[in-house]
Amino acid sequence: MTELVTLSGDTAVTTTLAISEGTGTQHKNVLELVRSYRADLEEFGLLAFETRPRSPGQHGGGSTDYAELNEQQATLLLTYMRNSPIVRSFKKSLVRAFFDMAQRIKMRASDPMAVLNDPTAMRGLLLTYTEKVISLEQKVAEQAPQVATLHRIAAADGSLCMRDAAKVLQARPVDLRRWLVAHGWVYQRPGHSGWLAYQERIQQGVMCHKVTTVQREDGTDKVVEQARITPKGIARIGAELAKAAA
Repeated sequence: MTELVTLSGDTAVTTTLAISEGTGTQHKNVLELVRSYRADLEEFGLLAFETRPRSPGQHGGGSTDYAELNEQQATLLLTYMRNSPIVRSFKKSLVRAFFDMAQRIKMRASDPMAVLNDPTAMRGLLLTYTEKVISLEQKVAEQAPQVATLHRIAAADGSLCMRDAAKVLQARPVDLRRWLVAHGWVYQRPGHSGWLAYQERIQQGVMCHKVTTVQREDGTDKVVEQARITPKGIARIGAELAKAAA
């Protein structure tokens, strides 16, 4: 016998299978009624269609498609069915079943230990937990590139030149340089081969300049200014690159 009302997460639901059995109506006709009035039913929440294996020996084998309905949807659907004695009797049974489930939910809220003695509530609780685990696993998978980037950044000590920053970000130096230019992080002065950081980026703390003195072949000194990316800048670039690759 199909269970009349169960928990789907924290919501009490019945199924087209239960309605079919309780009203003596062929399941395909109940499903057809659901699909015909889907727009009406979804005014009270999205319809959830599920699949379950047919019972051993059941005609046709394979699996059965069915729909889950909350209390409002089930009540509305039954108003669209012919009001025969069996349908009226089932309506009363369904009202009682939804009321009993509401009482169980209240009891569970006030006494969490009561869940252990309620198989239906336990199934609902486990379903909710499973859904949360699946959602968490998906989030972890989505955030894996960002996490890997943060680990690489944590290993970086101080500001880095563009070539070393590219290694940390696992990007080609030429691709990183193009990204920095395209997003307004660095520029070149006319007639100079070196790269300089925009003042705005320096103020944001994502870029800085390192000034070094090198000796020319003739023995004179030359001051060289190098644009470098700070750990904060690498973190921001890493997040943007990971987002673009997602």
